[in-house]
Parts: sequence; structure tokens; C-alpha cells
Amino acid sequence: MAATMESLIGLVNRIQRACTVLGDHGADHAAAALPTLWEALPSVAVVGGQSSGKSSVLESIVGRDFLPRGSGIVTRRPLVLQLHKVEAGRQEYAEFLHLPKKKFSDFALVRKEIQDDTERMTGKSKQISPVPIHLSIYSPNVVDLTLIDLPGLTKVAVEGQPDSIVEDIENMVRSYIEKPNCIILAVSPANQDIATSDAIKLSREVDPSGERTFGVLTKLDLMDKGTDALEVLEGRAYPLQHPWVGIVNRSQADINKSVDMMVARRKEREFFATSSDYGHLAGKMGSEYLAKLLSKHLESVIRARIPSITSLINKSIEELESELDHLGRPIAVDAGAQLYTILELCRAFDRIFKEHLDGGRPGGDRIYGVFDNQLPAALKKLPFDRHLSIPNVKKVVSQADGYQPHLIAPEQGYRRLIDGALSYFRGPAEASVDAVHFVLKELVRRSIAETQELKRFPTLQAEIAVASNEALERFRAEGKKTTIRLVDMESSYLTVDFFRKLPMEVERVGNVTAPNTADQYSEGHFRRIGSNVSSYIGMVAGSLRYSIPKAVVYCQVKEAKQSLLDHFYAQLGQKEAKQLALLLDEDPALMERRQQCAKRLELYRSARDEIDSVSWAG
Repeated sequence: MAATMESLIGLVNRIQRACTVLGDHGADHAAAALPTLWEALPSVAVVGGQSSGKSSVLESIVGRDFLPRGSGIVTRRPLVLQLHKVEAGRQEYAEFLHLPKKKFSDFALVRKEIQDDTERMTGKSKQISPVPIHLSIYSPNVVDLTLIDLPGLTKVAVEGQPDSIVEDIENMVRSYIEKPNCIILAVSPANQDIATSDAIKLSREVDPSGERTFGVLTKLDLMDKGTDALEVLEGRAYPLQHPWVGIVNRSQADINKSVDMMVARRKEREFFATSSDYGHLAGKMGSEYLAKLLSKHLESVIRARIPSITSLINKSIEELESELDHLGRPIAVDAGAQLYTILELCRAFDRIFKEHLDGGRPGGDRIYGVFDNQLPAALKKLPFDRHLSIPNVKKVVSQADGYQPHLIAPEQGYRRLIDGALSYFRGPAEASVDAVHFVLKELVRRSIAETQELKRFPTLQAEIAVASNEALERFRAEGKKTTIRLVDMESSYLTVDFFRKLPMEVERVGNVTAPNTADQYSEGHFRRIGSNVSSYIGMVAGSLRYSIPKAVVYCQVKEAKQSLLDHFYAQLGQKEAKQLALLLDEDPALMERRQQCAKRLELYRSARDEIDSVSWAG
């Protein structure tokens, strides 16, 4: 069986109700806004100034007196009015979404509940609220139709209202009618210049072609004698894509006397049927015709938009499920499950950290940069030229000789010069350890930030950071100890073969009675000593350039890969349930986001089920 008008409009009604229950009231322009289904649903929004007769039009369509009346802004929240046609003879009743088990057969109580629920949301103030009231009316005297009654447009704030109320109402109305799926019912009084109509002005701004706008002209019976509204009703003054519809509301006297709406409908039909001005349009005038016209048009719009709505629903379900996967599921309460969760989160972090080191993610290459650029550059800058200058060589050799000048080669002088030179290697060795340490610390920080599963738990993030940095400090201490040992090892045992190849002769100067022993040797002799020591130090530098990186990688990088969180794991095993729960204390913003996503996902799934329940054959 093909989808009927009743099932199509009923479908949108059910989805609209689900939207309100689950917090989807339309556009939220925040950066992290959730997808909205409300905006995609076709609807009929009723727009008009405060004195346009908007409320009377709605009551005429319903056939009941049920809207709050009074001076100033009476409608302060959107009223989603869902009309359901029932079989003749069945009792009329109304239901509010926020009171699902209560049926109202007395429509004076409906009016009171609209007022009461508005005040529950806005207080006694004259403020407005975007959260809609949902009212369903079941009656044999209505057509299947959904209308959204919006606050009346106004030009001035009354006492008790903020100065921004005029702009606030216009912004609220605009947020509804600017949606491409919104059908605009623009209500204007015939006894005022249509050029000043707030409803037409705003409708023209958001729908300049008039494609979505239905014009309604009220109070035709109150126009000055000798004037009529044919220019407007026949579409010549303000042409729209849809025909204008004239309405005759109940007079204030009729309202005061509580004249039955069915009687008012009959009077309206008689007015058009007997009017010399509008008689030729009588079949296309009046609130009953307007309701049927809107119902038929709404049904055609819904039918046309269902494929795009279905596509939006499926796409949004995928996005929300994906985001919930990133946010993670709620945490279990027992200690065993919590410990398991913490260990899984630690492993996720550790996996990303290793990817940085192994090249799967950027950053690990900076360690190689320390060895390939920073260490060689530091070795080249060591002050060997100063240490092995002729004056310093003379001084060190002379002091090493003591009272007995050396006979062939100044072994003690060589040793002292070499020890002094080797001590300079400590600086680059320690600097390499520190540089790699800071790279590892940065990779820990980056890995924590990149572990999506950890984003929920700021406390655990902080604990992992502390534990990782403490481990890196231990590795750094071991790295420094090992690299300094490498340098000290070079001092503790010199390479004998190197010195055996040194020339044995000693160049002396002519004055053998010189008082200073150093002066007994030629400058060339000391230059040769300096050159020999420089060659040996160069050989050692070449060796250290490759052994220092090996020690650093072994003590720091390898340990970080293998045992970064070992101490932390040992501490976790000793924690009690309360302490584990504290580690899994989520960021409140993420908890709220998960709840929002879960509610919105529930909405989209229920909407998909609703659409699937309707047959689209025919």
C-alpha cells in the first residue's frame, strides 16, 4: 500500500516529537555542533505581527479556542501543533509531549497548560525560549497537518522585556523560515497597508521568489467601506508562487461571547459566498480551504524530501557512531575491568610511542639528527688547538718531566696532554645524552596527545606522562654514566701501537746550559709532540663518534622501547579500586559530549525506523 497523506505527515510528526525529546531544536552554530535532523524536516511555520490575527487563523484551522490571549507577546515559545484527523463521532482531545499520559478534552485547560509550560521554561519574565511545546490535537474537524506557531513579530519592547526582544524574536522566526524545507505561512491583516506587513517583509528576505510562501490575509470584514483586497488576493500586488488565501476571523465580540468555532466557520463561508467583492473566489477562501491546501502541499513536500532525509539520517548515523568509537564507551565499575582498561590504554600509548621511534610516525628521525649532525659538530668545536698550542705543550711536558728532562720521548708529557684532551669529550657525550632525552620527552608528550583513547582521561594522561618522564630520567642517568665511561676508558689504556711508531730522536738546541729544561728542546720538537697527540685524539674522536651513539641508543632508546612503563605497571598492580577509578576520571566535557552523541544517535536510529515502517510503493 502506498504511503498516504496521513502516514507521511504522521511520520514527520513522530520524528519531530523525537527531536524535541532528545534535544534537537535546530541550528547550533558552534564548531562542535551535533548534526540536526529538525532542520531537514519539512514544516509549516506561521509568521505574523502581534495584531495580524495569527492566533485566530490557527484556532479556525483547528476549530477550537485553545491559544493564550492577551496584550503584548503571548506566544513566547514555538508551538508545534500536530493535527490528526479521526473518524466522525469520536471525541476530540489534545495531548502534550511533556505530559504523554494525560488527555485534555477541555481546551480551556489546554490554553492554561501552554501558559504554565511556557512559564516553567522562561519563568514569570517576558523572555522567549527556542525550546518548542508539542501539542497534538485529535479531531474529526481537522485535516492531517503540522503547523509551528512562532512568537508574533513586534516593533517595540513592552515593560518587563529586554530591549533586545524585537531582534530576538525576529532571529528566532528567521531561524525557522530560512530553512529550505520550511513552508512559510505569512499572516497579514487586510485592514493595514500590506507594504508594512512584518510577515511579508521577512518572508521576502528569506524566500525572495515566493516559492515557499503562502500568503494569508485576515480581517477582510474589517476593511474600510469601499475598499477591498482583490489586488493582493488575486496576486497582482504581491505575487507569490502559491495563491493568497483570505480569512475572516471571529470578531472580538464573538471571542468574548465564546462563539463556537464551528459557527464561526459557517459565518466565514457565508461571508465569502455572499460577498460582492470576493464571491468569485469563495471556493478558494477561508480557514477550511487553507488547511486542506497546506496539508496537501506539506504532504507533497515530505514525499519529495524523504530520499534526502533518509540519506542525511544514514550519513549522520555513521558520523555519530564513528565519534562515539573515538570517545569510547562508558567505563566498567569493577576493579578488574578498570585495571584491564588502564593497561589497554597504556598499551595504545606505548604502541604510538614506538611508531614514532621506528619511523611509522615522525619524530624518531630527530634522534639520528643528534648523532649525524649535533655530535660531529660538537666534536669539531672542541678547543684542541688551544690545548695543543706550542706554549701549552711546552708547559705540560716541562711540568711532567720534573727535575729529570726526558731522554727520548716525553711519555708522561704525552699522557698528560692526552688525558687533558680526552676530558673535553665528556661535554659532547653528555650533550648527546641530553639531546636524545629531550627528543624522547617530546615524543612522549606527542604520543599521549595522539592516543585518541586517552583523550577521555586527563588524570591518566598526566600519570602516564609523569611515569614516562621518570623512566626517561633513569635512562638518561644510565646513558650519561655509560658514555662518560667510554671516555674514561680511552684515558685508562692508551693504544700502545700508536706510540711505538712515534719518532725516537730528540731535537736539542745548542745551549746545553740553558736554565729552563724546556728551552733545551727545539720548537719543532714540541710541534711534533702536539701533532702526535692531535693525531691520537683524532683517532679517539673517530672511535667515540660511533661508540657514543651506540651507548645512547642502548641505554635510552632501547630501554624506552622495551620498558618505558614497567615501573608504572608494577605500581598499578598495588593500587586499590578507588585509586584505579580516579585514574579513569573522565574529562566532564567529553562525558557530556558522549551523552549528547548517544542521544542524537538514538534520535537518528528511531527516525530511520519510522521511515522504514512506511510503505513507499505506488
